[in-house]
This record gives sequence, structure tokens and C-alpha cells, in this order.
Amino acid sequence: MDRLLEMQTFCTVVEAGSFVGASESLGMSKAAVSRYVSELETRLAVRLLQRTTRRLSLTGEGEVFYVRCRELLAGVEEAEAEITSRNDVARGTLRVNAPVSFGISHLAPLWGEFHARYPDVELSIDLSDRLVDIVEEGFDLAIRIATLQSSTLVSRRITSTRLMACASPDYLAIHGAPACPVDLASHRIIGYSNFTTGNDWPFEGPDGPASVRVRPWMYANNGETCCGAAVAGQGVVLQPGFLVNKELEAGRLVEVMPGYRSTELGVYALYPSRKFVTPKVRAMVDFLVSAFPESL
Repeated sequence: MDRLLEMQTFCTVVEAGSFVGASESLGMSKAAVSRYVSELETRLAVRLLQRTTRRLSLTGEGEVFYVRCRELLAGVEEAEAEITSRNDVARGTLRVNAPVSFGISHLAPLWGEFHARYPDVELSIDLSDRLVDIVEEGFDLAIRIATLQSSTLVSRRITSTRLMACASPDYLAIHGAPACPVDLASHRIIGYSNFTTGNDWPFEGPDGPASVRVRPWMYANNGETCCGAAVAGQGVVLQPGFLVNKELEAGRLVEVMPGYRSTELGVYALYPSRKFVTPKVRAMVDFLVSAFPESL
């Protein structure tokens, strides 16, 4: 039995969350996937997965083995990358993780053009607003919208976007418009639960930095949901320009406190800090950098 194939099959089952999902990803039958995992457990004399009718979960031994398998498979991929990086042919499956709203509104329209340029690259796009571990979860590339902290990952700036405080005309007609950040403390706030600053909204004003702790009446982990609630007159949001610009242009939202600017966020392509970057990753990063303006 091919030990690398066993490891790859086991990791794919964990990442897909099911034998059916793994069989689809690997292009093999569900029975074959189940056999590989069962024979792996038999050879190791431990149970790696707890199976129920509803879900799969890792045992303690399975968690340890999964991490080590991922490290070993990453090493194999790195060895292959060292060889393939010596030519300029972009090929193979490229796993990309991106935020949900940005992935739908700004990345999805680009995938066809990328495929036309690089027909030998198969795209696997994962949209999630959670902060994924791209190495542990096997992604080749991740798109992050953030003020980046120090990291072992390689980053390249694609574009930027500014957080903007907005509300609907109907809301402002009833509640009035905040004139400065401290006024937000008495307004209905729609909070984004993935903000690294939590309920502290930072601004830069005429007199320097100004921050206010808001008290949201609702939270959402998706920016479009926050914007939709704001358009419906439910309160004030702080969301990036790439999400609110169309609503501002259409008059469905109004920027409040225009004299106070909030955080400028970079939009970055991140990939593992390895010595050899595969042609498919390099092609995607270069493509994205050329596809976007300086700011959104």
C-alpha cells in the first residue's frame, strides 16, 4: 500500500469532513477512500477517526497524526515545487482561500480570465470569513483584508480599501447624524464580529486619533449582512469601501462623519514562506496584482 496515498486520503477525509467529500476531491470511489483509511488504522493499530451516522471527528491520536501527515505532505509538495519551479509552466490544482464578500464581488469575475491565461491550472476556491491556517489546512494562497501583523507567511499587496462609517438616509432622518466618533456611543450600531479591534472603532480626525467603544445591538460575521441591515435603516455600520461604495453612489447609504477617516486596510495575497514558489502560485499573485486598482 502506498503510504503517501494513505496519508493524502486520510487528510482529505479530515478536510472534507466526510468520505463522500473526500472521494469527490480525490476522484476515487467512497469504498476506496474508506479502505485506505481502514487499512491505515489497522497498520497503525489505532483509531484515527470517530465515525457516526452524522459526522466524523478526529480522535486524540488522529489529531496528532493529521498534523504530522500535513507536514510530511507539505514537504513532498515542496520537493516537487523545487523541481517544477525551474520551468514557467503553471499547472495543477491551486487552492485559494478568500473572504466571502470580497470573493463573490471582486474575485469571482476574474477567475474566467485567469483560466484563459493558464488553462492547465485547476482552481479550488474556498470562501470563508474565518482566519484559516493556510499551511495546516493545505491552501496554496489566501487573500486577507487586514492591517498585517508580523507573520511567517509571504505577503504581497494587491490593493487597499478604507473602512467607512455609514447609515441609511431613513435612519439619519430619524436619529440624526453623528458629528464625531463619541456620538456613535448613543447610536444603534450594527457590529462586525470579526473586527480585530472588537467594539472599539478607530478614527483619525482633525485633532488626531479618536476612538470610540460602540455597543452593537446586533453582530454579523459577514460584511454584506451588516451592509444590508444598514440599508434597511437598522443602524450605523463600519465596513470597507469595496462593500459600501455602490450603496453610497446609489444613495442607499450615506457616509457619516466625513471629517474622520477610519482604518486603511491592505488587501494581500499570502502564501507559505517557502524557498521555492510554484509557477501556479506566482502566476495567480502576479495576475491579481495587475487586476486591481491602487485602492477600492
